[in-house]
Amino acid sequence: MAEIERLSERITWIDLSFVERDRTPRWAIELGIRSHLAGMSLREVSKHLELFGISRSHVAIHNWVHKADLQPISTVSEDQLAVDEKMIRLHGQKFWLYAAVDPQTNEILHLSLYPTANKQTTRWFL
Repeated sequence: MAEIERLSERITWIDLSFVERDRTPRWAIELGIRSHLAGMSLREVSKHLELFGISRSHVAIHNWVHKADLQPISTVSEDQLAVDEKMIRLHGQKFWLYAAVDPQTNEILHLSLYPTANKQTTRWFL
């Protein structure tokens, strides 16, 4: 789905019955949730709300989205995989662990351990 299509879709109603206190105006909570669903990161939403004089942490905004039982549309397609690198220590030495994972099943597809991390190492792994 094109990004512009995601942004033009409307959720006609967000259930805000989870709000227990009136610390944040309901319109701001709804704006925060809608902004995150449209693709903004939680930190970007936090900064966006500051433009309206509302200071809330990205954790608070995450809680709003979670309590409203709404999550952003996943952009993962069937032909994608997740790749990550992590520095680990073995017997006092540093090594870089590279892993490729299927995001649908969380199955580890490939692992490699390298003594250095640079562009060439990443190319070898990919």
